[in-house]
Amino acid sequence: MTRLTNHLLVISFDCLSSLDFPMLEELPNFKELFNDASICRNVETIYPSATYPCHTSILTGNYPNRHGITSNTLLQPGSLSPDWYWHRRHVKGTTVYDEAKKAGMSTAALLWPVTAGAKIDYHMPEIFANRPWHNQLAVSFMNGSKLYQLEMNKQFGHLRNGIRQPKLDDFVTESTVYTIQTKKPDLTLVHLVDLDFQRHIHGFSSSEAHEAIYRHDVRLGKIIAALKESGMYEQSTIVVLGDHSALDHAKAVKLNVLLRESGLIELNARGKVKSWKAFCKSNDGSAYIYLKDKSDVRTRERVKALLHSLSINKENGIEFVLDSVEAGLRGADEQADFMLEADRGFYFTEHLDGEAIDVITAEDVKAGKYTCATHGYSPEKEDYSTIFIAKGKGIKPNVEIESMKLIDEGPTFARLLGLDLGQTDGRVVKEFLEY
Repeated sequence: MTRLTNHLLVISFDCLSSLDFPMLEELPNFKELFNDASICRNVETIYPSATYPCHTSILTGNYPNRHGITSNTLLQPGSLSPDWYWHRRHVKGTTVYDEAKKAGMSTAALLWPVTAGAKIDYHMPEIFANRPWHNQLAVSFMNGSKLYQLEMNKQFGHLRNGIRQPKLDDFVTESTVYTIQTKKPDLTLVHLVDLDFQRHIHGFSSSEAHEAIYRHDVRLGKIIAALKESGMYEQSTIVVLGDHSALDHAKAVKLNVLLRESGLIELNARGKVKSWKAFCKSNDGSAYIYLKDKSDVRTRERVKALLHSLSINKENGIEFVLDSVEAGLRGADEQADFMLEADRGFYFTEHLDGEAIDVITAEDVKAGKYTCATHGYSPEKEDYSTIFIAKGKGIKPNVEIESMKLIDEGPTFARLLGLDLGQTDGRVVKEFLEY
């Protein structure tokens, strides 16, 4: 298969929304990118539209129920900080970076989700210390390229403040610039989280979110300049994309409180989960309900009746309820017994205490108990799409298509590199490609 580009650079601006397009068009570096680019302003995300399932769908071309990353975090009932799907071993099937390595190409990934332990040449995985005895640098080094990460931290470690934003994205940007200039990878994957972080804490249209977009424009400019200074620009393809949008909310729905009150979750004297028959696994804008024993008909009927009674009253914040088959048909986890979608203004948490529905206060957000805006919702939500911009070698200039899907991106990346992901849920967006 003919290779269409020498270097493919993919920058994911986490939580970049279609609604951001008018602002992007006024910023200098995004404006430069748009010139002669191929664009889609309406990219349909996946379900659930959480960061880790989204980024895995981007690189596999498949929905979560095929690639296996069905949520951000593992099902660990009662854990205050569940482990995330950090590791490549959780992904079923192949990815763009796997196929690139097989073809002898050099690869780089900086904080790209679900790549810990992957075979990537220049690799700084997104993984954080999730236990009191863990050290952040040690956890990162053990799951990525040790010498490369030592080099990046030696050069730019002074820029970061742990995993806090916006310093972390500044560190990643400078590391990306250095990697382009000194390593010249065939495939580079970059994940920047500043905007997502600000929207969670301050709200979708907050001044803090807008400031993050301005910072992203500066970061984009630095990366484009690095391509030009390294002599790679004319032989490269640049892709800028988002993974999902976000919605503001004012109330938190805590279904585990109701499951506990129904006797389906038992706590010990310290308030920790002692045993459970049913548990609500949050994806923020959506949620799964898992039964511990899938043959327990009585528990299934009790949960089903509870969900029905909640869904008929819109004040409870549930837009609709799916069974496992219906969830699977939407690409979500068919191993979940039920899947719930939150109404606008609501999101789901895994809290076990207090009232079943909490009104979110500024103090709650400041304390880290709740957020102001989030994602995970159905792609059918209005004004909830993301964007895709491609420019450079192998890309037709000034093409705009009305719509595409997140799962189309991986097959399109593979085709640019002369690779094949096999049979995928998504398609190659041939309208963008110059053969």
